[in-house]
Amino acid sequence: MKKTLALGMAAAMTATLLAGCGGSASSAATSTAENAASSTEAAAPAENTGSYTDYSAGFPENVTIQIPVYDRGFEGWNPTDNYYTKWVQSEFGDKYNVTVKYVAIARSNEVQDFNQMIAAGNAPSIIFHYDMPQAVNYWSEGAMQPIDLDEVAYYAPTYWDKMKSTIETYGKLDGENAFIFAERDPIYYNWVTLIRKDWLNQVGLDVPTTNEELIAALQAFKDAGLGVENDPLITKSFTYFYNWIPEGTSEEDLAKYLDLNVAPFTWEATKNFLQDANTKYNAGLMDPEFYLTTDDSLAKGKFVSGQCATYSFYMSNGTDVFDSLKANDPNAEVAVLGSTVSNTVADGFSAHYYEYPSYGMIMGINANATDEERAATYMFLDWMSQPENLTYLQHGIEGETYTVDADGIATQISDYDGEAKLSQNNNKDYWCLVQEVMGYGDKETNLKANKSLLAPEGYDWIIDQAYDICEKGSNCGLITPIFTKAVESTAEYSTDLNSLWQEAYVDCITCSPDEFEAKYEEYCQEYLDAGYQEILDEKQSLIDEGAVLVVE
Repeated sequence: MKKTLALGMAAAMTATLLAGCGGSASSAATSTAENAASSTEAAAPAENTGSYTDYSAGFPENVTIQIPVYDRGFEGWNPTDNYYTKWVQSEFGDKYNVTVKYVAIARSNEVQDFNQMIAAGNAPSIIFHYDMPQAVNYWSEGAMQPIDLDEVAYYAPTYWDKMKSTIETYGKLDGENAFIFAERDPIYYNWVTLIRKDWLNQVGLDVPTTNEELIAALQAFKDAGLGVENDPLITKSFTYFYNWIPEGTSEEDLAKYLDLNVAPFTWEATKNFLQDANTKYNAGLMDPEFYLTTDDSLAKGKFVSGQCATYSFYMSNGTDVFDSLKANDPNAEVAVLGSTVSNTVADGFSAHYYEYPSYGMIMGINANATDEERAATYMFLDWMSQPENLTYLQHGIEGETYTVDADGIATQISDYDGEAKLSQNNNKDYWCLVQEVMGYGDKETNLKANKSLLAPEGYDWIIDQAYDICEKGSNCGLITPIFTKAVESTAEYSTDLNSLWQEAYVDCITCSPDEFEAKYEEYCQEYLDAGYQEILDEKQSLIDEGAVLVVE
């Protein structure tokens, strides 16, 4: 299937060796944003070098740029005001007479946050998203301005040298330069699904390796009075159906239905998924109130409290899931049930998974940004692309927050609790603007580094097992096709369809088995009538005219 998916993108780019270079601590890290205004007098007059003005000596008048940052609800962490935001202001902002104002975007509610700010005219200088369909929506709504690639190259030469090929290949939409990107050398073993190993021991079973074995384990848990499967409400980034795509699915169908922005409710893969979930629900094997689990904190809570047997999440060495689980049950043990590549696929299906394209964060420039704000934004990306600055954001202060071993691998000092402590995901939400994954240039070194980066002390074996699972199924990835023209009906109908999706899929799972077929067919028609048919028709037209990226 991967070979037949000609509507995909090029293989992932190799990450630049950045970690372990060692950044020096700044004594000015506690400077505030207001200090930028005082540097106006020191700035040299801007020099016009032709089409673009040289601001390398600083802006004559203070410029404010607003940079979005995800708010993930980390306890005790203020995403817009902390040691590192102050350091950014001190090292970049004060130098160039720029006020860097971070704007919190709720990770669990980001589209609504951005849409509200766009509608109010106060969106940040950069508007971003991880998924291309939603980024296209922002562009289609007029929230972003066309990008002058020569301007990017002028103000951000280091960033441009790394990202030139990716931007030129994937950044065009409707014939205009719409997007710039963060680089990505993807890893897949950071997404992990855990299962209670002590419960498996109690019922005399091994870790399940098929969907049928998983159902048997869940049934044994139920019979023993233990927990159920954890199934958080699916509201975005629709990849739930990948393990249920039938073999031999046509290239055309993959192009029409693979879509992170709108659930393909009427597709056979969705019906297969819903049928399986309906069976588990009616057998009492999955969380009976799964539809109330609306974010990761709730899912984690159900796992650590013993209500649920499984938990899927992005691993990081700052996670408290293991300590919390042990605090509630000192005898608790975990095992790796799966990773991005599933280890529990039903008989007759393959472990397909969402394969990342060669870029990470997709970024556009706010339509209302001035020439100076745009220049300052590009300069900020270039500054962050410098190895010493990126290393500092990713690791902190060498010898204080992290150490470097003989192989050049940086390791966080786990018990450090000073003012320079990083966020729970290693400050990822700041440096993701230029790099999606920290890397050392080869799989073996990356894995060694990630075992300490992604796992708390004593749990690096989880990363090893997740890596093995992903390697075993590495040829089953599917890249969502990129349409080179906006699918306008997606922007028009996606909000209504997503609301209908939640109602329909929950009802199809929770109904009695004898009601399933009728309910599914009824919802399919309602879904098509609510705009999905127009999306499918428009995608078909774009496919017919060749408005997609093709990989040889």
